[in-house]
Amino acid sequence: MDLIPPLSPAVNPIASPLSKPNLFIRVEKKKKKMIAVIGLLLGFLLSALFSIQAKRRRSNDHQETKRYPVDLIPKSYSKSEVAEHNKRDDCWIIIKDKVYDVTSYVEEHPGGDAILDHAGDDSTDGFFGPQHATRVFDMIEDFYIGQLRNFIVMQILVRWFRVKETAQKAYVMTSPI
Repeated sequence: MDLIPPLSPAVNPIASPLSKPNLFIRVEKKKKKMIAVIGLLLGFLLSALFSIQAKRRRSNDHQETKRYPVDLIPKSYSKSEVAEHNKRDDCWIIIKDKVYDVTSYVEEHPGGDAILDHAGDDSTDGFFGPQHATRVFDMIEDFYIGQLRNFIVMQILVRWFRVKETAQKAYVMTSPI
């Protein structure tokens, strides 16, 4: 039986720390660690992105519930409230269920005191008469202050009945025969 002396690490490729198989294993382990670290970083970045988007959506949803700044919401006035403003120095008129404060325009009105004939009342017929030029339709919007309250109630009722009618039609269409 011949005894072969063990090879020194420099000669034995398996025992050498710098041998190719050991180097290959080390590189593979480093690659796996790098892939794991990159995966963790990507996971962290994606979760951060989704949480930021969720916060933005929540803040946008909150803003949508406000809908309008308080100054832009049209006020509503009853006919009796408008009727109190029937003087030269306090003149409101109603045109097509919209309320206008034309106090600052009374002195400039080309028709003189004709504007005061319907002060505090409905001026729709007089406004759309043949005496007015088309530019008056653009000018009047500068004096708009709100809606007639009865008109707003009617709009709400009309919408409610339309929704109810649509729901009934949908029920009839989906119900078994």
